[in-house]
Amino acid sequence: MPPPTVVDSWLAGRRFGIVIDAGSSGSRLQIYSWKDPRNARHDSGGGNLDFLPRVEKGAREGEEWVTKVEPGISSFADNPEGVAAYLAPLLEHARTQVPPSLQPETPLFLLATAGMRLLTPNQQAYVLKETCTFLKFHSNFRIDDPSEVGPCGTSVRIITGEEEGLFGWIAVNYLMDGFASSDDQPTTYGFLDMGGASTQIAFEPSKEESEKSDNLMTVRLRLLSGKEIHHQVFVTTWLGYGTNQARERYVGQIVNDYEASRPSSTAEHIVYDPCLPKDLRLIERPIHATHSSQHSSSTHTLVGTGSFEQCLRRTSPLLNKDALCPDAPCLFNGVHVPPIDFSAAHFIGVSEYWYSSEHIFNLGGAYDVVQYERAAAHFCERTWNNIMEQHERSRNQGHLGGDGELEKNGQIVQTGIWGEKVEISRLQMQCFKAAWIVNVLHEGIGLPRIVDPGGNSTTSGSKISDKADSKGLGRPAFQSMDTVGDIAISWTLGKMVIEASKEVPALPSARPIVDPLDDVPDLSKSPVKPIRPLIDFDAIEDSISHRLPSSLTRHSLGFSPVGFLFYMVVVCTFTFILFRLRHRIRHSLRRCIRKRDRVFAAEGYAMEEGYSLNGGGDSPPSRPSSPAARLLYKLFDPTARSSTPTPRGSKSSFIAVPSAESWRSGHKSPNRASPVQRSLTYPAPKGLNGHGVSDSSNGGATSYIIPGSPRLHDGSMSSLTARSRNSSRMDLSTVFPR
Repeated sequence: MPPPTVVDSWLAGRRFGIVIDAGSSGSRLQIYSWKDPRNARHDSGGGNLDFLPRVEKGAREGEEWVTKVEPGISSFADNPEGVAAYLAPLLEHARTQVPPSLQPETPLFLLATAGMRLLTPNQQAYVLKETCTFLKFHSNFRIDDPSEVGPCGTSVRIITGEEEGLFGWIAVNYLMDGFASSDDQPTTYGFLDMGGASTQIAFEPSKEESEKSDNLMTVRLRLLSGKEIHHQVFVTTWLGYGTNQARERYVGQIVNDYEASRPSSTAEHIVYDPCLPKDLRLIERPIHATHSSQHSSSTHTLVGTGSFEQCLRRTSPLLNKDALCPDAPCLFNGVHVPPIDFSAAHFIGVSEYWYSSEHIFNLGGAYDVVQYERAAAHFCERTWNNIMEQHERSRNQGHLGGDGELEKNGQIVQTGIWGEKVEISRLQMQCFKAAWIVNVLHEGIGLPRIVDPGGNSTTSGSKISDKADSKGLGRPAFQSMDTVGDIAISWTLGKMVIEASKEVPALPSARPIVDPLDDVPDLSKSPVKPIRPLIDFDAIEDSISHRLPSSLTRHSLGFSPVGFLFYMVVVCTFTFILFRLRHRIRHSLRRCIRKRDRVFAAEGYAMEEGYSLNGGGDSPPSRPSSPAARLLYKLFDPTARSSTPTPRGSKSSFIAVPSAESWRSGHKSPNRASPVQRSLTYPAPKGLNGHGVSDSSNGGATSYIIPGSPRLHDGSMSSLTARSRNSSRMDLSTVFPR
């Protein structure tokens, strides 16, 4: 279908924006549109302009404003080159919906979520780079230049769970007129989102609490009048508290309890689970089992008992309410959340809050805990065969009440489009998910229960608002929603509201409108930490490519010159450091190598003198007996020598031994050991002389002075290794001349 033209009256003065929600299971492209703020001002005729630009679908009719491809973009972590073919259908669809003349000024965003967060930084960088290259060189849409955020700036990046919550909060309040200031609606709506892995909360605390809190994010939007509105929003994410991961922790808990009380003679591993419909049997291997039993991590058969009341009690400890709270107050798992005044704050839940309420119980919308629990208890206590019989009847009649139902113009046109397994999986987990949502809302977040004194057995969803008013709560404290009008509640809508607000002409001295995370002056103190990829040489080169000759670009050379220069600088720096430290490195290597040779030589000389290495043998003589031996001893005694130093390279020095005085007295010698003696001091075995001579001045250590040591003048070990360990021969010709 050819793209529309600006001749169409609907397109006159219309602006477009495109967001690709790159999730874990698929990527959904959504096209939004709004009137040019300048034209909207002119059409108002000077009336009240204190409202935000009206963001609508990007198509006049039908569902052409949205399309989706599968699987998630994170599946290309090991094959980034496949991203181009993966995104090509989405890009082609966007070209057919946005007029060619408007494409250069239409912003295009690809914002990745949960799946990409699980990849390594290198994988994230490669996927983002290929995505940026494809979108930039195969489309005319507006894409940011490279920056520290990524290769395509803020146009292609990974957003945090907190950013999803902030964008969702903006979308909810935009659709529900939460930003309009009036007497009957003095505050904004809170936003609750629950997926399979995490759950999020975003709300605007009271003015008193906002003044006390320093972990709030500032949301700035610009009205058509040019006036800015500021809201201080608290947002946080509980990882591991989505329905799927909570279920995994729950299975590990009940298996631990079973293994702790299981008789050793029991062969079968059957665990009774109150959170499954009655008689449903599932075989599961616990992931979070911690019991010491060898069977705790093996497969177990879970048999449903269908007790919603017991399921509530068994799942409540999973909230970890007793966790350490470093910054009070905390809701659950030790996460700080400012106090919530439910008499003024009202919340809207999306995703799993809506699915678990509407798809099975048909209770989406205003929430009544009693009515919800009654429906959940009735579902859980039904037998699994009875549930499956109703499921088959619904499929045959074309009225499938749950996942897999496709409705168009008020008529169900197809059922089971997501496959039978997905639908059955929801039926299996519905009892647990219902209990988990009730616990998160009331035990975790602290939502008050509206219960009449005489019980609540007749109220319906349409009467919740009246009952809330009678109890002083005004609007319903909580309601689950999926769409408002014909626009789905999605964080992508919140992102487009910001983009439309950016185009409103600003008043003098006003700052540009940016994303909340980009509005933080110091990211080191931000309560939300952005996800930044590793250094990307191609992105750096793209930012300076217009200053380089064409022959030096990446496309001409076949490689990145910026990356080449970077690696050359790293190699040169490393080589320079090694060159400056070469003497220290060589000295350290010599010490390590020669330490072994010194010990070897010292043992050889000890054996030469007749001293045992294992504690046996004779002790050193107290005093030489013969005159010749006394003369030799005097010649080699350092304390008896002349003060004249031995010339360097002299061959008259064979070995120096401890002084005779130290042998005779056994007391500390008044003469300090020479540096060579200290350097060759080895501890003697306890109670023995070891393989040397004990010197009391060294605390019982044994001192050796070895000729040829690196610490002596000749610097050679040849005189040691040339002598036999078993020879005590000494050439006396050097001592007694002929």
